[in-house]
Amino acid sequence: MVQHCLFPVAGFGTRFLPVTKTVPKELLPILDKPLIQYAIDEAYESGITEMVFVVNKYKSAIKEYFEPFPYLESLLNNNPKNKKLDCIKRIIGNCNLNFVNQTEMLGLGHAILQAKEHMGSSPFAVILPDDLCFEKKLSVINQMLKIHESYPDKCIVAIEEVENSEVNKYGIVNGEKISDSLYSVREMIEKPSPDKAPTNLAIIGRYILTPDIFSAIESTNKDPNGEIQVTDALRKLALDQKVIAYKFKGIRMDCGSVEGFLEANNYFANKY
Repeated sequence: MVQHCLFPVAGFGTRFLPVTKTVPKELLPILDKPLIQYAIDEAYESGITEMVFVVNKYKSAIKEYFEPFPYLESLLNNNPKNKKLDCIKRIIGNCNLNFVNQTEMLGLGHAILQAKEHMGSSPFAVILPDDLCFEKKLSVINQMLKIHESYPDKCIVAIEEVENSEVNKYGIVNGEKISDSLYSVREMIEKPSPDKAPTNLAIIGRYILTPDIFSAIESTNKDPNGEIQVTDALRKLALDQKVIAYKFKGIRMDCGSVEGFLEANNYFANKY
């Protein structure tokens, strides 16, 4: 059973400067709720209660967001607005929250490795709050947990088709089709040029990872930018047929870009 979810949130969000000089990107709001709340709600509503955040020392506001605020709560006592805090109180009351400091920004693989001691020997989920996913019936991570029941010893990555001109922004997978939505991964390439991409199946910010990922990351070299990519580590496991790619149901909005952030706000404004 997957009990832990990892949230890598140590990046500086430079595409949103100057606001991210003091406000973490993960606290930027989609309507009246920050990105990190959407992410943690997705994990919690999937039955996960052990939450691990990989942060940096300059982003204490994320930890503060998930702490009680007695003064504000007393001001809102008997005020209908008090219900707006229920989503936070639910997480505080029902989840264990752990914060791990990443001292250097050395890529997603490095961020995941920082949480090794918190994950134990069981598979765990990873959610990147930048990728805001929405599916009315079953969240993307919950869909993946259902697949995990059939493939408990394999890592699972969420994928979607992207335009060929966009493949250089993603990790791209190739493999043998198991069903309409599942692939046994044989090849993974991090941000290939369009002429070198084997497919247009792009990895997005949802993973179920087995403990094997840690030794794979530890033996992975840095890329030309000095970062350790989780895609490179997963490629090693794919060679042993230990990686499944899942074409998820639902929509994804890339809130790591200003354009995607605006798209998400427009989408939820029109919906609600």
